[in-house]
This record gives sequence, C-alpha cells and structure tokens, in this order.
Amino acid sequence: MSALRAGAILVIATTLFVTSGCLPGSRDPTGLGIASGGIGGGAASNRLAFLVQPNSVSAGSAITPEVKVIAVDSLGRVLGASNGAVSVTLGSGSGGTLSGTTSVTASGGLAIFPSLVISQAGTGYTLIASAPGLVSVSNAPFTVF
Repeated sequence: MSALRAGAILVIATTLFVTSGCLPGSRDPTGLGIASGGIGGGAASNRLAFLVQPNSVSAGSAITPEVKVIAVDSLGRVLGASNGAVSVTLGSGSGGTLSGTTSVTASGGLAIFPSLVISQAGTGYTLIASAPGLVSVSNAPFTVF
C-alpha cells in the first residue's frame, strides 16, 4: 500500500472515530480497518454509515459541518474501492424539502455533501443515504429551526 493511500486511510479512520463517537453499542461502526480485495463480501454485508451526522440547523441554511457518508463492510472496515454515486434524500420530518448537492461520487469510500439545505422548520428530520449495491442508512433525528 502506498504511503499516500495509507495516510488517507488513517485520516478517514481517525476522523470516523473522533467525530462519530464510535463506541460499543452505538449505531456507528467500530473497529475500523480497510477491507481488502475490492468491495468484496456481497451487497448484503456492505453498507453506508454516517461519518458526520447532520446537526440542528436554521431552515434555508446549509447543514454544518457538512454531512459525510462512508461505505463500510459488515465489520465496519472502510470500503476504499467504493467510488460510486451516493445520494441523500429526506427521510422523515415536518414537511420541508431537501436541496443542495444531494448526489455525489464517493472517493475511497467517502461521500461528502457540502451544501444540504432543508427548507422548513420542524423536528425529527432524518436523511437517508443510499448507493447501488450498499445497504442504505438513516441518520439520527435532528431539528430545523
């Protein structure tokens, strides 16, 4: 493995652990490593996970920090060869609409959504991240003021 790729993987793994509180019993993956041999393991075992969950935000403002979604296998190892399209849609909430960059191409298993905006105030909003061949994921509910 090249030093550059190893360094990038370390940054992603460290960010995942620090920003998402990957503690046993949480919904986030633990024990990060890198899955070898492509995306392997079959579609049922590979899934998406929110690396950075949306925070409460004002209606009409971009969600900050930007939402990040990562592809992982059933053991929580980053699927570094996963470079396909990842989309985010509005799951539940109080009737607003989602706009901004809602579909991006993952790089090294990581998809970053820099400009997601919800139009209407409400509680219990969720986002659903999906990608072909990976199990979709919903984030923890948040509030739009």
